[in-house]
Amino acid sequence: MTRKPLFADCPELTADLPFDVPRPAPVPENAEPLTVTALSYAIKGLVENKFVSVKVRGEISGFKKAASGHMYFALKDEESVLDGVCWRGSASKLAVVPEDGLEVVCTGRITTYPGRSKYQMVVETMEAAGEGALLKLLEERRKKLEAEGLFSPDRKKKIPFLPDVIGVITSPTGAVIRDIMHRLNDRFPRRVLLWPCVVQGEEAAAQVAAAIKGFNALPPEGIDTPDGHIPRPDVLIVARGGGSLEDLWAFNEEIVVRAAAESDIPLISAVGHETDTTLIDYASDLRAPTPTGAAEKAVPVRLELAAALSADKTRLSVAASRLITELQNVLTGLSRGLPPLDRIVAEYEQKLDDRAERLQNAAAVMLDAKKSDAERFASRLARPDLLLSDARNALLQTAQPLDSLIKTLTAELSARLETAGRLLESYSYERVLERGFALVLDGAGKPVSSAVAAAKHSELNLKFADGAVSVTTSSAPRMPPKKPRALKKADDAQQGTLL
Repeated sequence: MTRKPLFADCPELTADLPFDVPRPAPVPENAEPLTVTALSYAIKGLVENKFVSVKVRGEISGFKKAASGHMYFALKDEESVLDGVCWRGSASKLAVVPEDGLEVVCTGRITTYPGRSKYQMVVETMEAAGEGALLKLLEERRKKLEAEGLFSPDRKKKIPFLPDVIGVITSPTGAVIRDIMHRLNDRFPRRVLLWPCVVQGEEAAAQVAAAIKGFNALPPEGIDTPDGHIPRPDVLIVARGGGSLEDLWAFNEEIVVRAAAESDIPLISAVGHETDTTLIDYASDLRAPTPTGAAEKAVPVRLELAAALSADKTRLSVAASRLITELQNVLTGLSRGLPPLDRIVAEYEQKLDDRAERLQNAAAVMLDAKKSDAERFASRLARPDLLLSDARNALLQTAQPLDSLIKTLTAELSARLETAGRLLESYSYERVLERGFALVLDGAGKPVSSAVAAAKHSELNLKFADGAVSVTTSSAPRMPPKKPRALKKADDAQQGTLL
């Protein structure tokens, strides 16, 4: 039996295939059977070798991003679905952010997954399919960032009137930097720091965002390098020439828009032509229609400033002259109402003479007045001899009661002293001697109060009430007998008890 070729009955299915469909050969009856795994890997090898690089257009469906960073989704059209995967290394480099409903063009390779008998596309690059899809994505992203407040007018910073240093972020080889430098030199030459970066392609967005952050990372005082001092810019210009929507897409990426919105340095966006609008225009502090327009907005025209300064100088000079003239007229008018100076001086001289004469007379008048006051007060004073006589009489009247009081007090004190003397006499040792006692004195007449002290003297004097007698002492004094020693408790214990 002869086998019919594959798709022989459906030639319309093979018309658009980019390769020839092989005709299957009959399997010999004595052929060894293949394992499922062997057949799966054989198919995997055939598919991968045949579809090493393919470009597929479709709509993203069922998109999800795993914790590992890999992206899983499906590409579909009206009739078919193709599973896709984008590994983490490629996912960070995609030109667009995948999301459901976005029509894209993906490039990559076809492989199979033997564990599920499925085939899938390993996506390496991804671009939005057509300008309509890009515009849709752009509008959705604009609404998202606007809702976060990145485009709020309250975030806008004022562009300095005359910056000292201007930072430019653009390609170093394009016409943009030349146009900016030419316009700056024409208007007002300033120092320009160029941060070179690519402005189109997959790496453009990351480089532009890094440049904005790099300028903002400079300290206010700048940094010193082996090549010289690098100051911090006063204003930034992000510029690029015109192009298609795809060419300008890097300036619509979130990383660039967020870097522009977070910039502490005032930022002017100048991307594309006047009719081109990118999301960085909404986040920047000022939008310029072209790179040349950005240079015009960054600095004023020096000649215009000089002309304005000259005009202001002229107006100031004219105004000052007019003011001086007006003040002179006012002064002249006021001077007409003043009397002659010599008349004013004469009047004050007359007043001075009058005051001098009055001052001279005032001294004599004041002395007479003081003399009259002294005489009046003197007449009111009493005579000193009369005052002394009155004081003496008052003193005598006061002294009489005091003399009587002193006599009374003296009599009382005398009586108390006599009583104390009699009491002291009754306590005298002489009264004791009258009762038969004797006072023992040594040779010096000092009392001896003990037998031990008496043994130290060979002779002693015994004083009686009616006289004194000398006696001779023996060499050893007689000591009083000792008291018997009291028994201690221990001795009592050794003695025992009679009970």
